Amino acid sequence: MQMTTKVRQAVIVTLSVLIVIVFFGKLSRTSSRGEVSAEEGAGGKQDASSNLFGLRLNDQMELSQKLDEIAEKLLEQQEKRLSQLEEDKSKLERQLNELKKPSPDLTLREKLAFVYPYDQNQKFPAYIWQTWKYGLNDDKFDKEYKRGEEQWAIKNPGFVHEFFNDDTSNAIIRYLYMGIPEVVRVYNALPHVLLRADFFRYLILFAKGGVYADVDTNPLQPIPNWIPENVDPSELGMIIGIESDPIDKDWRKYYTRRLQFANWVVQAKPGHPILREIIAAITDITLDKMRDGDLHIRNENEDEFLLDVMNWTGDGLFTDVIFRYFNDYVLSGIFSQVTWKDFTKMDVPKLVSDVLVLPVNSFGAGADHDDELPDDAIHGDLSHPLAFVQHFKHRVFRQNNQ
Repeated sequence: MQMTTKVRQAVIVTLSVLIVIVFFGKLSRTSSRGEVSAEEGAGGKQDASSNLFGLRLNDQMELSQKLDEIAEKLLEQQEKRLSQLEEDKSKLERQLNELKKPSPDLTLREKLAFVYPYDQNQKFPAYIWQTWKYGLNDDKFDKEYKRGEEQWAIKNPGFVHEFFNDDTSNAIIRYLYMGIPEVVRVYNALPHVLLRADFFRYLILFAKGGVYADVDTNPLQPIPNWIPENVDPSELGMIIGIESDPIDKDWRKYYTRRLQFANWVVQAKPGHPILREIIAAITDITLDKMRDGDLHIRNENEDEFLLDVMNWTGDGLFTDVIFRYFNDYVLSGIFSQVTWKDFTKMDVPKLVSDVLVLPVNSFGAGADHDDELPDDAIHGDLSHPLAFVQHFKHRVFRQNNQ
């Protein structure tokens, strides 16, 4: 768009110069004709005036026609140049991708780090990523999801908002991970759409950074509001929220960890080590299942299915990887051990290493968290300063199994 504008400006300047040159040329010839007419005497003034008007009219028509021809030629030449530049750009990108291919001798984690290195000091990319099995223009697209999708764009006008259906998700993952074929193989082999949706969010955030949000979410505040004023964004590499912090003794019926971090909304900088590790973990788990001929998931009832998803690609595995990161001094810089007890009953944001952890009601605003917050916390209030995202739990699961 910027290049096209510059081209049009160049064309306008060129035409302006041509108009000035032609105008003064015509004016000079007209002045000469006027001097000759004056010498012919008063009797010929009326005829000379008529002839002069006719000449000027013809000259203007010729000038206009010539300028149109010149403009068309210039625009045609510029369009060809732009087309050639786009083609050259595409070739260069393909060549760069070829150069970026990691050595097959590297481990999976080394390949991921090579292709998408991590730079904590960079800004959070202004992307919003979402995916659902239907496209936005499909009649089957849920109206409530559509309103949520629109709100992500409305509340964050400076962000690039991309929405993928199953086909386009597959295409972008193939493109981004063409140099790591085992990742693409695992993505295609996952036996359920929810497993692929989990894997997709880690893959797109690792490669591009930004915010991933499930389709059944509704933003309540702009994304920049998530970071407290006393926290420097350059200190951060990821922002997550707590999914669950139940006190019930039978929590294992519904969750895989005593405290779980949510993956339905995540903000991250590209190449973050947590994302690298969970991509590697899912790839290793799935390749092992493929070798063992055990590539299936329990689907007899909702609870068993969700527990399997949590352990394979979802919040359970995500939580394990985050705690491993916190407790790896080389990666996190944290000396003391970090456990779920450091986050239970938390009602204000907490910065741990380069990860900002938000309370359970920040990305799960409006839900029932009565047993997961301190007694003096505000429950279910969508207008609360820390209520950032509303999440309609498990609706995606039900619709994917219809």
